[in-house]
Amino acid sequence: MRHFTPALFEFLEDLAANNRRDWFQANKVRYRRDVQDPMVQFVADFEDRLHSISPHMVADPRRSGGSVFRINRDVRFSKDKRPYKTNAGIHFRHEVGREVHGPGLYLHLEPDNVFAGAGLWKPNGATALKIRTAITEHPQQWEKIVGEEEFVARFDLEGEMLKRAPRGFDAAHPHIEYLKLKSFVAMTPFTEDETCSPGFMDLYEEACRVAAPLTGFLTTAVGLEW
Repeated sequence: MRHFTPALFEFLEDLAANNRRDWFQANKVRYRRDVQDPMVQFVADFEDRLHSISPHMVADPRRSGGSVFRINRDVRFSKDKRPYKTNAGIHFRHEVGREVHGPGLYLHLEPDNVFAGAGLWKPNGATALKIRTAITEHPQQWEKIVGEEEFVARFDLEGEMLKRAPRGFDAAHPHIEYLKLKSFVAMTPFTEDETCSPGFMDLYEEACRVAAPLTGFLTTAVGLEW
């Protein structure tokens, strides 16, 4: 079954060129038909596959408040007052809910920038400490996960880093490059053609399974069930 079509990327391109409320309201039917409805259907259809990866992850197909991100930007504290995101996103969260800093699985849809993500984006200090502590207490398990051949071939685990070793950790630690990460997120790209193919859900599921050992490690590190 094909969930996404080129119309999704065409809408997002048009939105980027016309990021105004009047334009969006005039094209809201397009948004529902070409972007939101396909994402909602993808979430609903992925539920059984997600639970086979982890029974504690949630696929919530609601239009609002579920796994599909809102298209509206929060501009309250931003100098950039454009009202809408120019990408679409799906986030499969842990069953404990939004208020807990738990790792998840993500799908990012944007013209020329489609990727699957797994992990935890910019956790607070207490959560980051739990992850860094788990890496130092279980170094062999961590090495096996991030050094696994298929994971290395498919995913990048890198990003913004602290300038110095985090407080309480040795700057000479063999895994200091991971301990200094501000986010613990692995990403792998897809082409738009792959995304619009009938087999894309299979491709996304495969990526999630490759990243599952990392997501599981991070989830248990912060004290949640995987």
